Amino acid sequence: MYSFLKFLCRIILYPINGMPKFENKQRIPEGNYILVAPHRTWFDPLYFALAASPKEFAFIAKKELFKNPLLSYVLRHANVLSVDRENPGPSVIKEPVKILQNSDKSLIIFPSGTRHSQALKGGATLIAKLSKAPLLPAVYQGPLTFKSLFSRKKAVINFGDPIYLDKSIKLNEEGQKAVEQQMQDAFDKLDKEINPDFKYVDPSSEK
Repeated sequence: MYSFLKFLCRIILYPINGMPKFENKQRIPEGNYILVAPHRTWFDPLYFALAASPKEFAFIAKKELFKNPLLSYVLRHANVLSVDRENPGPSVIKEPVKILQNSDKSLIIFPSGTRHSQALKGGATLIAKLSKAPLLPAVYQGPLTFKSLFSRKKAVINFGDPIYLDKSIKLNEEGQKAVEQQMQDAFDKLDKEINPDFKYVDPSSEK
């Protein structure tokens, strides 16, 4: 199902918006990793998964998306894990760690948790610490709404250098902030590599 959905994304996105540009794929590490990125549009997970192909990924999504039976079926067969954001339990961390350690799948996480938040959260760091998988920063620049895909403004994905957590790091407030700053610095650098004048504008704020 995952391979079919990836093929489906290609035959929908590429004719509409053209071939995307994937930069610095040589920075992608061997083995499993946690791709972390700012969440800028509902379809950027698709572009990240296509950019890092042939690697397969698991994703994390809010439980509300699973209420529709048909959508729930598709999501579960596309390696999407359900998360209760209001009452997150231990499985929010345990399931992704298990996937990273016991399968050939990597993980895509948006540390901000939402397209409309720039605040980094600690889940990705904790999962990286427990799984011993590196964090791989990446950014997406391009259309931000489905309608704007038809403008054929090129979608660009840029990969950064992996962030390997020190085994001795303590995930207290100080340690967490240090890793979050590393991620944010990486995102800023990657955006500037694509376009030195880039500034993200949330499309919902323009309505």
